[in-house]
Amino acid sequence: MTLGKTLMVQGTTSDAGKSTLVTALCRWLTRQGVRTVPFKPQNMALNSAVTADGGEIGRAQAVQAQACGLEPHTDMNPVLLKPNSDTGAQVIIHGRAVTTMNAVAYHDYKAIAMQAVLASHRRLSEGWPVVMVEGAGSPAEINLRAGDIANMGFAEAVDCPVLLVADINRGGVFAHLVGTLELLSPSEQARVKGFIINRFRGDIALLQPGLDWLEQRTGKPVVGVLPYVMDLHLEAEDGLDQRQTDKAEQVLNVIVPVLPRISNHTDFDPLRLHPQVNLQFVGPGQAIPGADLIILPGSKSVRSDLAYLRANGWDTAISRHLRYGGKVLGICGGLQMLGEQLHDPLGLEGAAGSSPGLGLLALSTVLEEEKQLRNVSGRLTLEDADVSGYEIHAGVTTGAALERPLVQLMDGRCDGARSPDDQVLGTYLHGLFENPASSSALLRWAGLQNVQSVDYHALRERDIERLADLVETHLDGKLLRELCGLEQP
Repeated sequence: MTLGKTLMVQGTTSDAGKSTLVTALCRWLTRQGVRTVPFKPQNMALNSAVTADGGEIGRAQAVQAQACGLEPHTDMNPVLLKPNSDTGAQVIIHGRAVTTMNAVAYHDYKAIAMQAVLASHRRLSEGWPVVMVEGAGSPAEINLRAGDIANMGFAEAVDCPVLLVADINRGGVFAHLVGTLELLSPSEQARVKGFIINRFRGDIALLQPGLDWLEQRTGKPVVGVLPYVMDLHLEAEDGLDQRQTDKAEQVLNVIVPVLPRISNHTDFDPLRLHPQVNLQFVGPGQAIPGADLIILPGSKSVRSDLAYLRANGWDTAISRHLRYGGKVLGICGGLQMLGEQLHDPLGLEGAAGSSPGLGLLALSTVLEEEKQLRNVSGRLTLEDADVSGYEIHAGVTTGAALERPLVQLMDGRCDGARSPDDQVLGTYLHGLFENPASSSALLRWAGLQNVQSVDYHALRERDIERLADLVETHLDGKLLRELCGLEQP
């Protein structure tokens, strides 16, 4: 069987632009009629997506799948690590949580994880002419190179070429590129086929002497220089994106407390981009200001994040907010926090035990070992609006509050709860604000009049197209096609 060609993008640092570049290359190739599939061997992120085959992968790979015109699949990200403490993480293999372990134990486990990586890569290679791979962090992390499965360890195992991308906006871009190359083995250096400089602003003529020096110093080509784009939006792999679009005069003020293990904060990207919403993330030691709506986000460690919320006095602020007529919405872990009790008898997210919730909804949650993973659709009980989203949670919630659900699902189930006075809502559904109908209904519930309908999927699609345009304009297309096995060198 003829296998597809694999091309890998690695970065000199985290946030160098790997996810964005892979997304751009996926769409650029797809526009040319080249069937392309994204792949990331190992991802560490608390932003995840539910796949068509009922598993869980990193959110960035779901966006890259959209760039390829594909449904997300667990083979696109066979190993996902979801940190639940400073030293430990849940290990997800082929979309399913298999264990929780600390960093030292995982170092020994990587040989097993590599087998899952290679199995997924082979399946993708058998089905698609081009596999576009994203690395993780930097390939030059000396302490992580032994047994590496995320960067050069994978590239060596499948014998694929590598492009190295660096962010010039950080400063020191030539040191990043040359230094990274110097720290690689001779065989790894040989498979680096070119450099891409990301986020450049200014006159390219002023950069040209540096580009010439880099090519002479390393003997490798600069594939191109991508410009800095101010208003480009792609869902972040992990870091919070707090950029705002221009806002109308009349806005809804929304507050999201940033918890230590906040998960799927991409839920709030549609609000951040909405012209009538002023979204603020409130961090440690900060007071919650006056607002129309407070949203409690998802969490990978709900009981400890609830304790953190109380330690910052945010529970008192939420009570005051409700007394003054404000609204509160809890999503996933946030829903669990709104209840009366939260039980973790198996110690899935920390020490086994129970914690009192905020007591704003008459429900209780027990964390169970089997995680619920579903893509769902239905209708809000607010305005009977269409809604779609996804569930990723280990909690099973019961209680009288569920008799007033927020969502009627197409599969016959109900989801979430509404308080008797409708000031407090809770749901397990992530992605509530991506659907224009459900987003508008929720914003009206929160107090916004004359809501503008915003199609978040269309916004994301627009920016994926813009990325492909940047590849077309600024990168060496002939060399890229050669590396993808589409043209003879």
